[in-house]
Amino acid sequence: MTQLRTVQVLGGGVRSSAHVRSLAAGLIARGVQVTVCAPAGTGRARGLPVTGARFVAVPRRSDPAAVSALRTACTGADIVHAHGLHAAVRAGIALSGRSTPLVMTWHTRVQAEGARGRLLRRLERRAVRRAAVVLGTSWELVDRARSRGARDARIAPVPVQPSGPRGGGDTGKTRAELGAVGRPLLVSVAQPGQDTLVEAAREWRGLDPAPLLAVVGEDSRAGALRRRIAAQGLPVVLAGGMDGLADVLAAADIAVLAGGGEHGPALVREALRGGTPLVAARTDGLTELVGDAAELIPHGDAGALSGTVTRLLGDPEQRQALADSGRLQAAGWPTEDEMISHVLSVYDELAAPGPAGRG
Repeated sequence: MTQLRTVQVLGGGVRSSAHVRSLAAGLIARGVQVTVCAPAGTGRARGLPVTGARFVAVPRRSDPAAVSALRTACTGADIVHAHGLHAAVRAGIALSGRSTPLVMTWHTRVQAEGARGRLLRRLERRAVRRAAVVLGTSWELVDRARSRGARDARIAPVPVQPSGPRGGGDTGKTRAELGAVGRPLLVSVAQPGQDTLVEAAREWRGLDPAPLLAVVGEDSRAGALRRRIAAQGLPVVLAGGMDGLADVLAAADIAVLAGGGEHGPALVREALRGGTPLVAARTDGLTELVGDAAELIPHGDAGALSGTVTRLLGDPEQRQALADSGRLQAAGWPTEDEMISHVLSVYDELAAPGPAGRG
């Protein structure tokens, strides 16, 4: 029996890195040989390489040296699987002249206008047309891949895994440490769309008692946000890194997502899994993920965000209904085994007559 050889190509994003870490572990457990190609530092920072996986540092760039390194790493592979738009473009260039099947998983889509938007559309066309199969994490991405000329575009069952234990801490203590004693606690994450969040927080100052907004996952925008909080006297506190998200959500009354960004999926999955009512701006793939288990508002609409949160704070029955719906929705998300079995079926199809007896 010949061992299936795969190369997983990463661009370095948090979302795709977590997915590949899970996928690689499952593939290796099923007897598949896995090489992970990613920017230097990704392996250490994101838990790669998985035991048994070979890790190759390949720059994000598409210059000849970077493409040559990726081409060498892909030599002898039965399947190359690229995760994200830019990784797929680089993998396609590296495989030029070879018959090795390329699978692309499209995790999320960047919104851009003008010259950058035109460039992104060209990259999208190039990536999806080179891939034998495009796996989109939402139907919107599947439709987009088809409109860009994909030969075969399918929905990808991507599991949504908890980032850590939840509910084991003292929620009263957490609220006290944040300064939310005797007032509602709202939780969000550092992300694009902070202007919308800040504008809504300005409106929440007029409530009695005024809710406190805790923003988890400080990033490069933290300094500017901290200055705005101080200058405008906003009821907002920066609540540390993403490793504390589950505990803060467990103590919260409502979770708020005003935009996209790499921390958004973590907030959504933890909120629904743990039964924290969620108010979120409509973004790529979110509706399919949450179903009817969240209050969805137009992207960039601070008035809708402020008004929806204010309404829910005054309606504990609706908050409980959202909490119950969230737990039910999360219970129906795909499992890791389902995701790995689906990917293996795609690999087997493309590598036919390929090795038998895996899984």
